Amino acid sequence: MAANRTFDQLDLKEKIGQLFMCGFDGLEPTDDILSLIAEYGLGGVIYFRRNVRDAAQVAELSSKLQAAAADPLFIAIDQEGGMVVRLEEGVTVMPGAMAQGAADRAELTGEAAKLSGAELRAIGINMNFAPCLDVNNNPLNPVIGVRSYGEDPNHVAALGTAAINGYRDGGIVAVAKHFPGHGDTAADSHHELPSVPHGVERLNEVELLPFRQAIEQKVDAIMTAHVVFPAFEPGGIPATLSRRILSGLLRDQLGFDGVIVTDCLEMNAIAETIGVARGAVEAIKAGADLILVSHRIVRQTAALEAVMEAVMTGEIAEARIDEAARRIWELKHNRGLFADAAPATDAARAEEVQRLLCEASVTVVKGGDRLPLSKDGNTVVVWVEARVGTEVIEVIKQEWTLGAALTQAGYDIAEVRIGLDPTAEEAADVRNAIEGSRTVIFASYDAGFSAGQTALIRELSANDNYAFVWVAMRTPYDLLVAPEAPVYLCVYENKPAMMTAVAGVLSGELPLSAKLPVTIGEYARVTAL
Repeated sequence: MAANRTFDQLDLKEKIGQLFMCGFDGLEPTDDILSLIAEYGLGGVIYFRRNVRDAAQVAELSSKLQAAAADPLFIAIDQEGGMVVRLEEGVTVMPGAMAQGAADRAELTGEAAKLSGAELRAIGINMNFAPCLDVNNNPLNPVIGVRSYGEDPNHVAALGTAAINGYRDGGIVAVAKHFPGHGDTAADSHHELPSVPHGVERLNEVELLPFRQAIEQKVDAIMTAHVVFPAFEPGGIPATLSRRILSGLLRDQLGFDGVIVTDCLEMNAIAETIGVARGAVEAIKAGADLILVSHRIVRQTAALEAVMEAVMTGEIAEARIDEAARRIWELKHNRGLFADAAPATDAARAEEVQRLLCEASVTVVKGGDRLPLSKDGNTVVVWVEARVGTEVIEVIKQEWTLGAALTQAGYDIAEVRIGLDPTAEEAADVRNAIEGSRTVIFASYDAGFSAGQTALIRELSANDNYAFVWVAMRTPYDLLVAPEAPVYLCVYENKPAMMTAVAGVLSGELPLSAKLPVTIGEYARVTAL
């Protein structure tokens, strides 16, 4: 990176470049990303799993990217915690939002964000697309779910603002998402364009409340949702492209003066409707400052050129470009990117906070009187492997499973691994494994979206020949498909630290303190018993 320049030294093309954040494929800078940095003065880069191996490699990658840039880059990542993280090796993976919602320890949530943020900043990442301020009150939501702190907007606001302040203390730009709220949708904007049909009064009381409090806490940046809100935008335009929502609601009514970041324009809600290039133009016209185009170089260059053309023809006023670029430039200064300042890390305390949050989040929804589990006889653990790979669920094969954690806790364990939608052969393997067992533990993963898991759970829970325990490792709403199950725990994720905590609860070594952060049928935010 060259010697620091002033904002007034940027030409129009470089100012437009500051408005874009792009991604690339690989563990090293590609010719494509380097050309965007050199030719357009790109404002930022986003990392996915395809870009990361471990902390040391990421630190080197970040250094190379910054060295190629004339001005400091935002280097961003989705490191929400729990099931939505990109980097796991060499950093502390904190529990996800809903697990933290169950723990309900705002001071630990803030400290977790600070410690995690400092670890990211130490390896060159200076922006985190977190926390989610979406209020998840729709059991059928396929994209938010456990990424939300829960269904109570005040609860979401309290923990979300704690995280925002923690990230700031850790040297990280926090990006609250997905404005005005993606929690009450039954569609995934990665694949289609969802709509939230509620009226203004309800939206103000629920969806907007956490964002309003985040704005009061001076959150640095807010990410838009590719979601239609007819109450705010009667034209059927998604929030990302709506001037009424971004300029009218977010800027004028709510008073937000930070950076507005779009969700990725290559998501189908935009790419397969208005298109990426046109979407970039419309988003900037609507009031967005930082445009996210995460994947394809053809789409990235098309979007950059489309914005330049729009300025040249007068469709976008040059003053709008100046306003957005200056806001980005000032945030980079405010968060020390020009000085490359980074706070100290504390790996030991980070690991301790991770453990404390996990232990406080294991939620026994029903059947607590049947715990702890006896260590006499053999126990079969049915472990559902999440063999999928999307931007929202990027799960790697895991060795430290619940079976491994229970074995360490002194149980005689046999573990059977099955897929998200188990085959007939896998179901037969389970039936064979449980013959003569004393206890069967089913560790489900989004069973409510899997007919195969649902059928197997109903079958196993109806058998009186053993004790049946159900542990939901992602959505807590799984219980709705088999409410007759005698023992049901929610743990919101399948990460190793959480599996150790679950084993502690099942064995009676840990007390129960978590509160259910969402309503599941008759079970609604009650202290676990």
